[in-house]
Amino acid sequence: MRNLRNLLACLLAVIPVPALAQRAPGEEGSRNIQLLSHIPLGGQFLTGDIEIEQELSRPYVYVSRIYTEPGFDVISVKDPKAARRIYSWRIENPELHLGTGGSDGHYFKYRGRYYYVESLQFRVGGPDPDLGAIVFDVTGLPDTSKVKEVARIRFPEVPVGFHTIFPYKHSDGRVLLFTAPNGPYSAVFDMGQVLAGQQGLVGRVPGSEPTQTIYGLVKLGYHDFYVAYDPATHQDKFYGASIRGYNVYDMTRPEEPKLITTIGGAAGVEVAHTFQATPDGRYAVSQTEYQYSPVRFWDLKPGLDGTVKVISRPIGAWSGNWKLASHNHEIRWPYVFIGAFEDGLAIVNMMDPTNPYTVGYYDTHSGSILHGEDLATFPPQVGNSIFNGVWGVDVRNADGMIVASDFRTGFWSFHMDGFDGWNGHQWGMPNISSVQDWDNGPEGAPKPSKVSIR
Repeated sequence: MRNLRNLLACLLAVIPVPALAQRAPGEEGSRNIQLLSHIPLGGQFLTGDIEIEQELSRPYVYVSRIYTEPGFDVISVKDPKAARRIYSWRIENPELHLGTGGSDGHYFKYRGRYYYVESLQFRVGGPDPDLGAIVFDVTGLPDTSKVKEVARIRFPEVPVGFHTIFPYKHSDGRVLLFTAPNGPYSAVFDMGQVLAGQQGLVGRVPGSEPTQTIYGLVKLGYHDFYVAYDPATHQDKFYGASIRGYNVYDMTRPEEPKLITTIGGAAGVEVAHTFQATPDGRYAVSQTEYQYSPVRFWDLKPGLDGTVKVISRPIGAWSGNWKLASHNHEIRWPYVFIGAFEDGLAIVNMMDPTNPYTVGYYDTHSGSILHGEDLATFPPQVGNSIFNGVWGVDVRNADGMIVASDFRTGFWSFHMDGFDGWNGHQWGMPNISSVQDWDNGPEGAPKPSKVSIR
């Protein structure tokens, strides 16, 4: 009998198991999540990250487009329940360009005008391998005829462009763009100089050497990052995911970055992907890009205080479907809005970072799992990877609108019951998140002199 059981176990181990389906129709979301709008954007694996403007008078969402459609779309959410695509831009001669295309985009405001900057990644062998990003003036929206390209940031020092970008209103008054080129650093650009026709490179944040990692991907010096002002220490701080760990730098002088602390040597942190801090800078949330990996929660205090040189143990973890992983997230304390790949949008409460728990979800995928893109093909085809479902998520602080981009199903917007906007002061925190106050600068920062604004 024991031999028979062993034989059956061996047979079951080699019989292919079909991918499990996700939630049933009608049960895609928790009861507290209301679907506002959905726009399919066409094609599989062509949708990148997402960004929503924060002023209610400018109801525009930007969705990056990747691979064979490198560029971006603009979606109007003026009517939240009837969102519509109003503009699309694609690189010239897209069929000649090789590589990821436009994976990340953000808007910023400078001297009263609104701009959108799209990161781009093109491989050697086709046009524009040195092109990192393109800047557009979008002040005239909703009149799409007034959308104008105003600058291209080229970085031939390390070709293949910028994978991610993060615009930041520095405490000295400058608008800075932190980028992820294919080199051992984050390159920092002064956008005032860029708009004036200069290259604008003003600093580099040291990171890891690019390396070949799992899935055959070459990981950059930095994959993703977040920058925020710390009113307690009067520092502009950079939080970067750098392959095997995470770094926190003092960027008060962008030309002279100073390392504050590092997360390193942590079990399971193979491909550091996303890293953000809470409004007070005490805790951080990170993601790593491989199957079965949970979202990790860290207490940065021992490193910030100098008690330890390197932080190596998370204090908490969260996972949706344990067979998958997560991609990007946004913190609006005490909530973390997570793009959880084929598990869809997940909203997690981290009031107690040692015990985070799900408070809402919506499955934008609603299909079998582990049918993500085959990274060895171009254009990408269906494989058995985790790379599918929700890529990015963003939150409009003014009214709490949640937007998400799905690799295959396009644009989504939601409302969570009881979440009608966010201001850190309502939670006893600084009013600090990825959202920038482009007119006044970071909360708690001294007012910059006119001389420092470029």
